[in-house]
Amino acid sequence: MLYMDLKAFSDKIADIIDNVKKSVVTITTVRVALDVLFGLTPIQGVGSGFVVNERGFIVTNSHVIRDAQKVTVILPDGESIEGDVIASDPRRDLALLRVDVEGLKPIKLGDSDNIRVGEIVFAIGSPLGLPGSSVTMGIISAVNRTIVGEDIVLEDLIQTDAAINPGNSGGPLVNVEGEAIGIATAIIPYAQGIGFAIPINTVKRFLEMIARFGRPVMVWIGVYVAPINRYLAKVYRLPLEEGLVVVDVVRGGPAYRVGIRKGDIIMKANNRKVGTAKDLRSAVEDSVSRGYVVLEIFREGRVYEVEVPIAIEAL
Repeated sequence: MLYMDLKAFSDKIADIIDNVKKSVVTITTVRVALDVLFGLTPIQGVGSGFVVNERGFIVTNSHVIRDAQKVTVILPDGESIEGDVIASDPRRDLALLRVDVEGLKPIKLGDSDNIRVGEIVFAIGSPLGLPGSSVTMGIISAVNRTIVGEDIVLEDLIQTDAAINPGNSGGPLVNVEGEAIGIATAIIPYAQGIGFAIPINTVKRFLEMIARFGRPVMVWIGVYVAPINRYLAKVYRLPLEEGLVVVDVVRGGPAYRVGIRKGDIIMKANNRKVGTAKDLRSAVEDSVSRGYVVLEIFREGRVYEVEVPIAIEAL
């Protein structure tokens, strides 16, 4: 009986992977670097990506296509075709490509807000430049991780022990329903089994911004916040044990203009409780079409609501 259950589970996983691999591509790049001996020298790179629209739109990492003079996409059937970079957002390490091919199979996008530590996941991509997609299995080890690189800080990352090697960058992290819940973005050299993925909901917002504005944009209201917990509330004698305390306000920014000040406590955004900077950022990004976000503020024993305009900057 146990064997039959395991066999059924194994068959289900194999079916899911067979289906998902139809949406995963290999990306090769050529960039020109200056060599002290030979002058300008072409340098090849490799990464992965996945189809998000049947009209040829493909998501990958920004660092995969950075400074590339030529981008080639190898489709699941082995066909190679030149790709155009539609948009790139180095802050999120995301990029959108397009190939002139119709009828590609888009991957199903999941909901990264509902993932759980311990959940089984699969990393699919082209590690080490090997032809075709390969698959590794692991679990979600942690969420809301932050990693700091030489010129980038990535927040809210998914940590997994599914093997992610050079070349996997840009490939999907998939759950047992065959949904992409993340996009592989980085490994820590010399670490054992630690990989990271950008949550798929961040990818969705990236795509929504491009659809609305034609390019990636940065939206902000001009506050720096820190989460409140019971310990901090006790140490600093704060009147609440949940929310975000405003630690600084950008002078002249939207929040400053509507009267938000240091020491204010943001309790809710759009009538939903906020406990992390991510919660507030998501509320702001979700409110772009409306043009403002509604914050519930606690100050000196009084609660009030304020509509804060959203500033939009093209990248």
